[in-house]
Amino acid sequence: MGHYNVVLPWACKIIGTRRTVYTHTQRYNHFCSLSMNGCQTRDPTTPVGITETRTFPSVSTPAMAMERLSSAITELGSDPPVFRSGILRLEVPIDQQMEAIDWLRGQQQFQHLPRCFFSGRRQRRINGSPSPSNSLFDYDTLSPLSVAGLGSAVFFRHFTPFSLHHWRSIKRFLSKKCSLIRAYGAIRFDALANISSEWEAFGSFYFIIPQVEFNEFEGSSMLVTTIAWDESLSWTFGEAVHALEATMRQVSSNIVKLRKEVPNTSILSSNNVPSKKLWDFGVNRALQMINKHNSPLTKVVLARSSIITTSPDIDPLTWLATLQVEGENAYQFCLQPPDAPSFIGNTPEQLFHRNSIDIYSEAMAGTRARGDSKALDLQIALELLSSSKDDKEFSIVRECIRRKLESVCTTILVEPEKTIRKLPRVQHLYARLRGRLRSEDDEFDILSSLHPTPAVCGFPTEEARLLIAETEMFDRGMYAGPVGWFGGGESEFAVGIRSALVEKELGALIYAGTGIVEGSNSSQEWEELELKTSQFTKLMKLEVVTRDTKKAMLSEM
Repeated sequence: MGHYNVVLPWACKIIGTRRTVYTHTQRYNHFCSLSMNGCQTRDPTTPVGITETRTFPSVSTPAMAMERLSSAITELGSDPPVFRSGILRLEVPIDQQMEAIDWLRGQQQFQHLPRCFFSGRRQRRINGSPSPSNSLFDYDTLSPLSVAGLGSAVFFRHFTPFSLHHWRSIKRFLSKKCSLIRAYGAIRFDALANISSEWEAFGSFYFIIPQVEFNEFEGSSMLVTTIAWDESLSWTFGEAVHALEATMRQVSSNIVKLRKEVPNTSILSSNNVPSKKLWDFGVNRALQMINKHNSPLTKVVLARSSIITTSPDIDPLTWLATLQVEGENAYQFCLQPPDAPSFIGNTPEQLFHRNSIDIYSEAMAGTRARGDSKALDLQIALELLSSSKDDKEFSIVRECIRRKLESVCTTILVEPEKTIRKLPRVQHLYARLRGRLRSEDDEFDILSSLHPTPAVCGFPTEEARLLIAETEMFDRGMYAGPVGWFGGGESEFAVGIRSALVEKELGALIYAGTGIVEGSNSSQEWEELELKTSQFTKLMKLEVVTRDTKKAMLSEM
């Protein structure tokens, strides 16, 4: 079994050729005309000349915020800063809470610009700060509930693996004193694997500091513009202002309230990669290697890609909004480079959260469905807690994360050691870990060490990665990779599972994986994949159509 290039119709079929490797001339060179690529800096250890946040008095509507920001941008253009490089954030609070995803849905005309959305699990107030209620509130002490971004003041993308140089290139634009200037993005699961066509625009990693942002807080909102420039990267302050003005002329102040449900949608085609037969073969081969005498491999996570096309078309943001119904205590995200598919997800799994030198992570493994009654739900949870197979899988994950944290932390606490984490459709074994870093500069080490965790790769990591590369017939891309944001004094990343790559009018690739350990059964693991994928399909009430109905639908398109 080898690597194949997955193409959506876009494709809806698997082409039996090796994954495509792209030349530099094919790699979305038009990005450079939209903003600057911060990864091209020669000296990432030198911060930009100025980092500043300017907060204006609060207003009552997004339209008023737009007007205030447009005036401020015009004033800046006539009085530019003296610095050769810098980043400037202009923000206008809005005295009502509106959902960031609804604002982003109102910007549908911007398919040629990058978009991002990130919603954390909960709001975290610093030092017991109250909810914002007036224009004098210091928003830098508060983390938004969700952030939607449009355009890129600066982007970071490369086709080599994410490195210390790349991390420093991002951090030079960030500052503790401007904590809401953040770089949002994702990193590939396996940077050593060839990039297939559907993931080409993302590179090995892709991050943006948005040009225009909408921040949702508890009780209020905020409209933001960011200007970044660096003359050493051939991107002047004047060019940055001109690009922002061009974007702002098209930004809509309309808030398009998204329904948390989607009208009945019918599947025109559906195909699992691998098929059930090939899945059984792959799982049994993995079990043979795990059970082999003196084999170091104890766990491997194998994944599946489900390719679907529907009628009517799937809109990525509408789909993501429906996932929020199931997103209690989960992360929602959307990342879309210019003229590219959207990577969306609703993941329950945290990779790490860093606040200064405090670091938090989680171990999660083992999956069961929720019960239809409290009694059945409890029975299922107790069965999961007592399962030796699931305990083995979970212990591998927890102890691996503990060891990796110990390598960069002075203290480690695991509490609870093992409990049940309940989500709307499924429940998992769960542990919470926290520690204190020796230095904030250890952030890159913690990211590169924790990813990939045994929960999405296996153990030992390299043996499991190689087996995945030999077995899986598609490119995972950013699926199961780190998804989140870097900030000056704080960063947070989730694991990009329960996710899909969606192209409006073309279809979707839905990803799911499951851990294979001694005692695993390929049919039971397949059922687990179906359960995990169901949060996408069941929520949308997808129904497989008959051949005659499908033919009629296609004739109308």
